[in-house]
Amino acid sequence: MNRDLTLHDWIVAVVWMAVGLAAGVLLRILLRWLSKHATRTRWSGDDVLVDALRALVPIAALAGGVAAAAAALPLTDRVNNAVNQILTVLLILAATITAARVITGLVRAVTQSRSGVAGSATIFVNITRVVVLAIGCLVVLQTLGISIAPLLTALGVGGLAVALALQDTLANLFAGIHILASKTIQPGDYIRLTSGEEGYVVDINWRNTVVRNLSNNLVIIPNDQLSSTNMTNFSRPEQEMTLTVQVGVGYDSDLEHVERVTAEIVTEVMTEVEGAVPEHEPAVRFHTFGDSRISFTVILGVGEFSDQYRIKHEFIKRLHKRYHVEGIRIPSPARTVALQQNGVAIPPQRDGSLSVL
Repeated sequence: MNRDLTLHDWIVAVVWMAVGLAAGVLLRILLRWLSKHATRTRWSGDDVLVDALRALVPIAALAGGVAAAAAALPLTDRVNNAVNQILTVLLILAATITAARVITGLVRAVTQSRSGVAGSATIFVNITRVVVLAIGCLVVLQTLGISIAPLLTALGVGGLAVALALQDTLANLFAGIHILASKTIQPGDYIRLTSGEEGYVVDINWRNTVVRNLSNNLVIIPNDQLSSTNMTNFSRPEQEMTLTVQVGVGYDSDLEHVERVTAEIVTEVMTEVEGAVPEHEPAVRFHTFGDSRISFTVILGVGEFSDQYRIKHEFIKRLHKRYHVEGIRIPSPARTVALQQNGVAIPPQRDGSLSVL
């Protein structure tokens, strides 16, 4: 201390701290106003940026006021350096946390926009957060005068031991990164494994993939197992898919009439039922002379996998009703059985039944 503290020094210091506090409050109010306007834009990045700055800017303003107050006081060089170092560390930590929020928020927004659903790939978000926080901690240590070279060397040697102990965990981690990087699976896709598990991909994290099946239960699949098994992705290369329904009519039916009526029902279902594809062209394909019917396949357009049950339900109801009106018969399976007794055939009765002697 070069001289004694006076009342004027205290007044100046308090004024600077009040200015810093007032600036922090005003800036926070301004950022709150900007946050309301940011929610009206289509880009989600401005929301992430404003929300992150709402924590950093007031702290920076208050730290600036404290630094100005310390500069106004006749402090010794040692105390002044300690105050500046504490404020610098505080600002670095605040900036690191803010940067982690901004970068992870942008990563989350990018993953959601690429998948097209309200899902999240937390594996990228968590890795990004850890990397940013680790860099911030190293900068703080360097600011405090602590050499980080021995720490990095120790981390390298210790990392090898940790990698050997956590082989399964690391295998799941890199498998999850490979799955997302190859874009074979994204959150929101409907998948089916050869082992029988199926459902919508909710999240791909550092260890496992979370799948929600149609009964709204969660299925947890390790990333390593998911990347090494055969799988069908019903959402790629596009979500729209085709649904086939097998139908049969009697041999006495007019097939031209059957095809026309069935195509009309397909068009009706495609335009009126939610989840159908209105531009789908009706397709009716006869393919088999069966024992009691002529079988054919009806091809329907479906917007996504889960829509097929509702569309198939409506199609069968409407087709059955229309066939009944048009007089088109859907025969049940029939067999002609010939019985013999002592080498003599037993003739059927007039009502079609058989009598057994």
